[in-house]
Amino acid sequence: MLTKLMIANRGEIACRIIKTAQKLKIRTVAIYSEIDAHAQHVQLADESFCIGPAPSAESYLNIEKIIKIALEAKVEAIHPGYGFLSEDADFALACQQAGLIFVGPSPEAIRVMGDKNVAKSTMVAANVPVVPGYNGDNTDIDFLKKTALQIGLPVLIKACAGGGGKGMRLVEKLEHLESALESARREAQASFGDSRVFLEKYLASSRHIEVQILFDQQGQGIYLFDRDCSIQRRHQKIIEEAPAPFLKSSTRERMAKTALQAGAAIHYSSTGTIEFLVDEQENFYFMEMNTRLQVEHPVTEMITGLDLVEWQLRIAAGEPLTLQSKDIKACGHAIEARLYAENPQNNFMPSPGTLRFFQLPESGEFMRVDSGFKSGDTVSIFYDPLLAKLIAWGNNRLEAIQALQTMLHQTAVAGVHTNTHLLNQVLNNPDFVQGQITTQFISQHKSQLFLQNEEPDEMIIALMCFALIQQQEKKSTNIKNLSQDYFSPWFNHKQPFFLSFWWKDQAFQILIKPLENAYQFEWHNFLFIAKAEWQDEHHLSLNINNHKTQGIVYTQGSQIFIFKEGKQWLFSLENPGRSDQKSQDTGSLQAPMPGTLVEVYVKPGQTVIAGERLLIIEAMKMEHALQAPHAGKIQTVFYKPGDKVAEGVQLISLKPIDL
Repeated sequence: MLTKLMIANRGEIACRIIKTAQKLKIRTVAIYSEIDAHAQHVQLADESFCIGPAPSAESYLNIEKIIKIALEAKVEAIHPGYGFLSEDADFALACQQAGLIFVGPSPEAIRVMGDKNVAKSTMVAANVPVVPGYNGDNTDIDFLKKTALQIGLPVLIKACAGGGGKGMRLVEKLEHLESALESARREAQASFGDSRVFLEKYLASSRHIEVQILFDQQGQGIYLFDRDCSIQRRHQKIIEEAPAPFLKSSTRERMAKTALQAGAAIHYSSTGTIEFLVDEQENFYFMEMNTRLQVEHPVTEMITGLDLVEWQLRIAAGEPLTLQSKDIKACGHAIEARLYAENPQNNFMPSPGTLRFFQLPESGEFMRVDSGFKSGDTVSIFYDPLLAKLIAWGNNRLEAIQALQTMLHQTAVAGVHTNTHLLNQVLNNPDFVQGQITTQFISQHKSQLFLQNEEPDEMIIALMCFALIQQQEKKSTNIKNLSQDYFSPWFNHKQPFFLSFWWKDQAFQILIKPLENAYQFEWHNFLFIAKAEWQDEHHLSLNINNHKTQGIVYTQGSQIFIFKEGKQWLFSLENPGRSDQKSQDTGSLQAPMPGTLVEVYVKPGQTVIAGERLLIIEAMKMEHALQAPHAGKIQTVFYKPGDKVAEGVQLISLKPIDL
């Protein structure tokens, strides 16, 4: 077994690898960028080294520097995690040439499967069915338009050198192909250092099902069941489960056999995942192979009881597999939700910022939390916005779903937007529960999943009031008693008083009458009695008209966050119309997040129509196109490509006109 290991990564995956290494008595070395100096993975490791500035190209992608530090630290092996250099054949080769063990497959296997064009050709030769498309070298736009029509719209543009939704664009209309190609190539270059892309037939009503395989260096291979990863946004998974539900056993067996066939064809070793698209008739097509540990590997671990990182390390050390596929049983069902710092209401725009309050559920036998963040940490614009993975196990799928819902109800994040509510809505959706899922699930159920402006009910109002009462016991502001000062030492606590606050631009004034061990609340036409019990500083149990409920409360300054059952409400003691001045100027286009301006498509004096693309801003490893909110004439363009911009700055002045 190895004795000293470097983890060439950050965040939750670095923390997760360190924990297994510690279990195996392997000393660990972390690397970190300047912005990650106080990150969790740095604190967990036995040793740590600064790798460079925050940008990935200058830190976590700096092969030469990583190898140099690994040699200085006298490690035996380097584990790349996922993302960054995990599927970089040059990095794997550099490790070998430096006398270091790369915890993963051979550089040759990575190179074959890392180039999607070569991978498809290799799979065709191995009699593995592939998705129809074009992966040739002709980049002439007229040729590609003709080819797209032959394949049949819609088509997907995909990066040759990577995955994870990076460098991927869906093209439904031929006139959008050229701009989508430009954007996909640019994002692929930024993410993988390779701008090549290819076209693939888009299978709209398909499921994304993948098979986990494991090969040792002696050529023995096993499969560890499958996972359904169909719930996606931006072509990136947000909910995964194992085993894949509602799949015929005959299809499962054929997919497993095909996955092992694919791995053997490239003389694979280590963990790997063969990803398939499965149509309504359960025909399946090879999509790609991930030659690394998957983000969603915990669901496989939960149903098999195996530690995939441990097996990666054992195989890297030359140990043979001691298991066969027939020895591995799938016990129960596991489901994972990816908690992201993003705003689903704003096209899943990443939401960098400080985690002012960050509460996750406790890990246990049937519930697992993988995260690399804590309260006070910063979600940087430089890296992926994944905050945590919540994984639940149950005897069956319904039990697992319910357990994951409980975990989401125990999750509370203040300081950045998250997708907590969306995840909860998916799990509650009847079609999801019944297994009617495809890769288009989110877009097809948008009206049900993206509920907006859910007004606070009496339970939320009561939670807010008790939070405010607790806060005002320390600072006597904003409470007006009908007859006297509520905080006066001579105050008679049997007297009624008012509480005033705002939700969005709506003012609330609640009349509260103290009763014996409870309070009576009067608000508009609502009249209810509630009593509260604080579990700790942030957790409150309520009994409202003999109905029990619980909530999580976080207060900072004039803002009070209420979390209940995966939903969040933000109240303010000040009128947000005055205190939170955001531009109401309809002629102003502002940066929705900090980032780098990549392209500007307009110039002063130009007339644009509503929805026309104006510019592209890049942040958190993704490109985001900003469109004209209405028809207008460009007055001023304040920045140029390459400029870094702060959140909220004015990018373009647009004068409304009637067309």
